[in-house]
Amino acid sequence: MKYSLILIMILSLWSCKKDTDKTDMEALEEVPVTVVEDSIPQNRLDPDIEKQQSIELKQQQLIEKEDEKEELEELIISKTYLKDEDEYIIDFTYPLLNESINASYANFNEYINDYYVDITGTEASILEDKDLICDTVRTNRFREKRFIDYKVYNVNDQLVSVLFYKENFYSGTLHPTYSFDCMNFDLNRSVFMNYEDFFIDGSEEELRKILNEILSSKVESGEMYYDCWEISEDDFFEYKDNFVLDDRSVEYYFDDCVICPSYTGSYSIVIPLEELLPVLKRYDVNPLVF
Repeated sequence: MKYSLILIMILSLWSCKKDTDKTDMEALEEVPVTVVEDSIPQNRLDPDIEKQQSIELKQQQLIEKEDEKEELEELIISKTYLKDEDEYIIDFTYPLLNESINASYANFNEYINDYYVDITGTEASILEDKDLICDTVRTNRFREKRFIDYKVYNVNDQLVSVLFYKENFYSGTLHPTYSFDCMNFDLNRSVFMNYEDFFIDGSEEELRKILNEILSSKVESGEMYYDCWEISEDDFFEYKDNFVLDDRSVEYYFDDCVICPSYTGSYSIVIPLEELLPVLKRYDVNPLVF
């Protein structure tokens, strides 16, 4: 009798649990399923990734920018220097002038070889910087890279205008930075020309105003110039000789983060020659006179 009662109780409990499970399942089936959509689009990129892509695009546009190397192939001799070491890479491409055309072009070549393309100085600077880093793991993990290339333009067969762009890749950085040097060489007189050879003495503030007006118009137009800012007086005086020329315009170049952050804008500002009439010098050796 005792065992019969225990068996009846077990069967009763099992039947109860089965009914409960069935009821719970029916209740779940009656509850509507609500799909919660992600309020953030899945194809939206992280802001840091977007900035990185913008930096790469900005640098690529510079590298692919057209110049007049092909038209000037008889005048320009392109030289290269590559040194690939465990701790660093030096990769320089630079122009020399063909001295068989004019022996006085040696003035240009000596300056480029002896001063501007300073291989020994560049190597010493890299090694000195590494000596200052005590973290040998970090030092060995990243290799410094120094890269120089150039664009070249010609104005009325009287002047050759060279843009040097330097790519500096430092240890631990995500992307290289760019800096610029511009040189204008009078082919007739075999001399380098600077701001005062093209523009009226004391016209710096007026030219800075012209540059800032062009920059402001680009910011207001909604182009890729957001977060850019006006050129300060100090910055302009530092970069006032940093321009290249062609028959239609003057193009000023500024290093990374001087007028725009690295992820937006451009490295340069183009000024049509017509807008420079108030500040242009009027004399025969100025190739911009028209």
